[in-house]
Amino acid sequence: MNRIIVQLLKKEFILELRRKSVIAGLGLYLFSLIFICYLTFNLKQNAISPATWSALFWLTILFSVVNSVAKSFIGEKKGVFIYLYTIASPQQIIISKILYNALLSLLISLTGYLLFSIFIFNPVQDQLTFFLVLLLTSIGFSTSLSLISGIAAKANNSNVLMAVLSFPVVISILLMAVRATKNALDGLELSASSDELLNLLAINIISGALGYILFPYIWRS
Repeated sequence: MNRIIVQLLKKEFILELRRKSVIAGLGLYLFSLIFICYLTFNLKQNAISPATWSALFWLTILFSVVNSVAKSFIGEKKGVFIYLYTIASPQQIIISKILYNALLSLLISLTGYLLFSIFIFNPVQDQLTFFLVLLLTSIGFSTSLSLISGIAAKANNSNVLMAVLSFPVVISILLMAVRATKNALDGLELSASSDELLNLLAINIISGALGYILFPYIWRS
């Protein structure tokens, strides 16, 4: 891996660890959503179907990931942009952001899965398929939202633009994830989810390539 990309990744992790209030807030947000689901539906007694479990799980992960990954560029100060412009190329910056956000999204997904298993119940029968879905979905959220965050950061109403631009991309990723998750909950073999997994992989490749190609033009503006 390029040395500058590694340094940019280290910068992201160091800054994140310094902002302990942000980490605590994200953890509290994720925990609160799951606990509210538990209290509202009395889920400890398995009062919901696996399909409802899947919907609640992905909605929880979606809101948590969007709240964290969407701040990739929107939360950066202008002085940081100038500094990054002098030490790295736009391609290196977007790759480091995508890698960091993918790790963050995967961590949120795994933490959400653990909390769902503890407070609600765990209906997943095919663990391999489910973890592949978590991995590909996390990368998909990262590749698409990182680029959209870069675009929105250049606008005045960045939060509004972020919501508008991310909606169609996030929905397509979420639909594939829900379908593949249903197969994992039903205990079907990995081959049964091959179409959804391939679609998720294709979305990741396309959005990643678009980010790599388009981000330099966004960065120069």
